[in-house]
Amino acid sequence: MKPHFLLVRRSLAVVALMLLMSGCSHPALRQAEEFQRANQLPQAWAVLDQAQRQDPRDKELQVAQFRVRELLVAQLLVQIEGYRSSMRWEAARDSLQRLREVDPKHPRIEGYEHDIERSQRHETLLQQGRTLLREGKMEGAEARAREVLAESPNQAGARLLLGQIAQTRPLEQASTEMAPAFQVPVTLEFRDAPLRQVFETLARASTVNFVFDKEVRSDARVTIYLRNVTLDEAMRVILSTQQLDRKLLNDSSVLIFPNTAAKQREHQELITRTFYLTNADVKQVQAMVRTIAKVRDIHIDERLNLMVVRDTQEVMRLIERLIASVDLPEPEVMLEVEVMELATDRVDALGLQWPDSVQYGLPGTSGQVLLGQRDQFRASIANPGVVATLRGTSGNANLLANPKIRVRNRDKAKVQIGQKVPVFTTTSNFSVNTSVAASVSYLDVGLKLEVEPTVQLDNDVIIKVALEVSNLIRQVSGPGGSTAYEIGSRQTSTSLRLNDGETQILAGLINDEDRRSAAGVPGLSNLPLLGRLFGVQTDTRNKTEVVLLITPRIVRNLALPDAAMSRTASGTDASPGAFSTLLKSRSAAVGALMGSGNGPGAATEAPSSPAPTPGVPEASIVLDVTPQAAAGSTVSVTLRNESSMTMKGEMNFEAAKLTPIDAGDAARAGRIPFELAPRGSRVVLMRTLAQAAGQTAIVSVVGLSATGPGGEAVKPTVNGSGQIVIAAGR
Repeated sequence: MKPHFLLVRRSLAVVALMLLMSGCSHPALRQAEEFQRANQLPQAWAVLDQAQRQDPRDKELQVAQFRVRELLVAQLLVQIEGYRSSMRWEAARDSLQRLREVDPKHPRIEGYEHDIERSQRHETLLQQGRTLLREGKMEGAEARAREVLAESPNQAGARLLLGQIAQTRPLEQASTEMAPAFQVPVTLEFRDAPLRQVFETLARASTVNFVFDKEVRSDARVTIYLRNVTLDEAMRVILSTQQLDRKLLNDSSVLIFPNTAAKQREHQELITRTFYLTNADVKQVQAMVRTIAKVRDIHIDERLNLMVVRDTQEVMRLIERLIASVDLPEPEVMLEVEVMELATDRVDALGLQWPDSVQYGLPGTSGQVLLGQRDQFRASIANPGVVATLRGTSGNANLLANPKIRVRNRDKAKVQIGQKVPVFTTTSNFSVNTSVAASVSYLDVGLKLEVEPTVQLDNDVIIKVALEVSNLIRQVSGPGGSTAYEIGSRQTSTSLRLNDGETQILAGLINDEDRRSAAGVPGLSNLPLLGRLFGVQTDTRNKTEVVLLITPRIVRNLALPDAAMSRTASGTDASPGAFSTLLKSRSAAVGALMGSGNGPGAATEAPSSPAPTPGVPEASIVLDVTPQAAAGSTVSVTLRNESSMTMKGEMNFEAAKLTPIDAGDAARAGRIPFELAPRGSRVVLMRTLAQAAGQTAIVSVVGLSATGPGGEAVKPTVNGSGQIVIAAGR
């Protein structure tokens, strides 16, 4: 009874110890595990965090809290990414705040704060750009899209907006758009007119100010006939034919200077821009930019894959389009490869195996025997005397390798399955003291597959395949105890083109071995039919075949930009990215060439679309004349309708002091009739007469009437002065 009592007491002690150990487990661990099973990670982390603060030395709590924190951090990161993609900024900030509470030192917190703020700002810019595009203000819309792409090159909304802008705007209008003051339609007719006189006429017909560099020739003359073109287009044509260039000072002021290298360096504003490339190689982009855009200064940093460029705004715009067309992610393809080695072997052995030796002597005696005992000699053979062999073996093997390889376009991928066989090499040194040195090298035996895919734009994949299957045949002993191996190898290489998801089978790497051997009584064992009665004939048949199945599946093909994004106006050979001199489709250039003639012609501004002008009376006309001119020179008289009414009247001038140029018979009476459309204007060129030197000429408007859009009559007003002081000629 006593041993039984001791056994019971020990069992109770073990049970009590187990209960005590189970009771030592912290209740927070069980509660956190329940929350974790219910996928309530925030509650599990809160329970463990509170328990850890109460008992900071509990290692089990620390481990459990760390594990739950990692799971919760991963969940919060996924939530932040989802909220960012759906533009739910407040929810993204809430998840980021929870991430900061769970792991205050997480390395992605600061980056996410910046990304959320920047993404929200990008969305605001894109909304503004879409609004500007609907209003026809493509330049402002493009500026906002490019601002977004400068900070986020793969922003889908910005790329879509740029594509819409490029499709809306023709190629000849892809250069920098001018302010509304430069879009006033005008008609120019000048014959051998002074250049500055032409620009003076353009200035009076618009609100644009022209400033001339001191080296612009004052004696330059131009002959030009342009009808129904914008002031911007007319200015481009004039500058291109006079070897001049321009610099925009503001929305209504232009600096004109000679188009020389020295003046370009003096007047052109340069900007510096840093381009961060995502996919393209910075060296190749550098070579492209230097060749096409002919940039002034360029620097690259291969470590950060960035390029810093310093040039004009026009060249920078061209570089942006070039980079956008090449900085695209490379295609990738998933190759599903299946390699099988099918092997079959069969061995057949059939026949009678006769003894190969016969003895004559004393049975059971070894060594020397006396010839006197020859009467006791007996003939004997090994037991059993004849053995019948009936053996047949067969087998097959199926070795399968099924790797899946994801490869980038034009990169090589390699799969090797097998073993490395050691080969020892010994080197003996026969000198004073003989020494032997051994080294080991390894041979790769097994399956070796190399593939190099090229993804085409039509979703075909060109694959270069190199397959090698090797096996160990036998070991060979060399001199000096060295070891070598006889290796059997089968290899093939090819190039094939497959469609996405198409499977191609490559087979035919067959090794067929057929052996036949016979062992038995010489001569008799080789008989055609009776030979198996005098020997054993063995037939061996081994056959192996390697089969390769390969299937490409395109993960990502090249995302070609829109056709409108792949072409851009790039200026001229001398000035890449400069403004274009092409006219819009509605414009017609009658002539734009230097020449000689009888004198200047007339410049008339075509009517523009009506738009209200703040601070101007409802029906008003502005009279603007050249305030001072020498006798025999040309002056301009501008009539500008700054209302939404249609104006009719006559321009009155002193015929004894002024004579219009090409004004017709109506000018003989000192009056020129006119009609101005809403927001339209007209410029009349007049020449001061020699007999008016030292006098003052007056130009006025008489018989003015205004008619509204509905036919209603409105009383008009005239603003401006028509006084011209005629100085004595030189």
